[in-house]
Amino acid sequence: MEAYPRLQMIIDGQGIAESAAGMLAVENPATEEIVGMLPCATTEHLDQALESSARAFERWRKMPAEDRGALLSTVAHILIERIAHIAYVLCLEQGKSIKEAEAEVRYAAQVFAYSAEEGKRVYGRIIPARVAGHRQMAFKYPIGPSLGLSPWNFPALVPSRKIATALAAGCSCIIKASEETPGTAMLVVQACHDAGIPPGVVNLVFGDPPTVSEYLMKSHIIRKISFTGSIPVGKHLARLAAERLQRCTLELGGHAPVIVMEDADPEFAARTVAAGKFFRNAGQVCVAPTRFFVHERVYQPFARALADIAGGIKVGDGRESSTEMGPLANARRIEAMERLVDDATRRGASILSGGHRIGETGYFWAPTVLTDVDGNAQIMNEEPFGPLAPVVPFTRLDDVVMEANRLPHGLAAYAFTNSMRHAAHIAEGLDVGVVTFNHVTAAYPETPFGGVKESGDGREGGPEGLEAFLVTRYVSEAVAA
Repeated sequence: MEAYPRLQMIIDGQGIAESAAGMLAVENPATEEIVGMLPCATTEHLDQALESSARAFERWRKMPAEDRGALLSTVAHILIERIAHIAYVLCLEQGKSIKEAEAEVRYAAQVFAYSAEEGKRVYGRIIPARVAGHRQMAFKYPIGPSLGLSPWNFPALVPSRKIATALAAGCSCIIKASEETPGTAMLVVQACHDAGIPPGVVNLVFGDPPTVSEYLMKSHIIRKISFTGSIPVGKHLARLAAERLQRCTLELGGHAPVIVMEDADPEFAARTVAAGKFFRNAGQVCVAPTRFFVHERVYQPFARALADIAGGIKVGDGRESSTEMGPLANARRIEAMERLVDDATRRGASILSGGHRIGETGYFWAPTVLTDVDGNAQIMNEEPFGPLAPVVPFTRLDDVVMEANRLPHGLAAYAFTNSMRHAAHIAEGLDVGVVTFNHVTAAYPETPFGGVKESGDGREGGPEGLEAFLVTRYVSEAVAA
């Protein structure tokens, strides 16, 4: 297996491996070992990224959509060809299992492949004129250079989504990827350059997050912001964007409710949600199931089944083929798990499985199932972003829908039922951006993804995601005197 790569920023097609602004250590969360050193951008680097993005935009926007699509399709092929290496780097710096890392890279490739085709479907329209001899048309144009700000939990998928969508629309893109998982994003951007995408169309920078993002957003060059991350940071960026009326797509935190109705199979529901709560990135997912509301008739069998699954999960270094759940990404997540479990148990919750750190080296946490959780417990009000599952019984559907909507979050929700009446009631009643029934897959490249309330604004994926990078221009012609 190839070694962890030498980390670089990529600006105007050139790699920058050292910086006067300093170097940051990148850690393997399974071993706490330093795997690489990351250069931080100076203001000169950021100015270069802005200038090259502006120049490249003028060239890229004029390229036929068919040609842009061919390049994006090539990126997808390159990512698949390099899947083993990219997945290994992702596993090494982020922690998730190698199988899950490969699945993420494959999904990232699918995003580029979808965007390659969707960019060809940017249609305008002809508007019947009220005046004889006039023609009225609406055209779609790329909004301009964009800034993508991505987190550490999906270091291949999230940058790919922001890059591919921007490029499909005809925009250039500066990516400020996570400093905790830089190698994966670097390999994605390198694939773009190796595919033949011109220098400056995609730039990659790193550094102190607020310093870098605020500096770039203050430039008149940046016309579009796409951010995935926490609610407080998203609100701050929205305020900054308002200064220049930059368009924002904000995909922020969630606290996804799960409703298990009395007609559902509790063991099937437990197996299904376990995939999203524990196996998928150790619950470090904005759409992870996090608040489990189970009808009192199936509450006990569901809780027992979920606890049995949690107790049997093989936790370990993601590079080992037998590992089913890797470590948490950093020490901050361990501290959060300890705080949330301690608070819940002090309020009367019972631990059916897990509830503790595993070992002293690496950020491993035992998959945890809690029952009898008080509604005022922190875990019922704060996104855990980890493998904690609080299970609460309910009696009336109207009451549980009201409880699910109580928080300011509104990203995803899940429900298990075989009743069309219950499904319709839940789909209409939940105030969220995504609802799934009897499964927990919240997004595909071709489907709209995003939240409501404090979980964000705008959509990624599907034609809705592309629309966020486009502006509409009305053109009217008098063609006859």
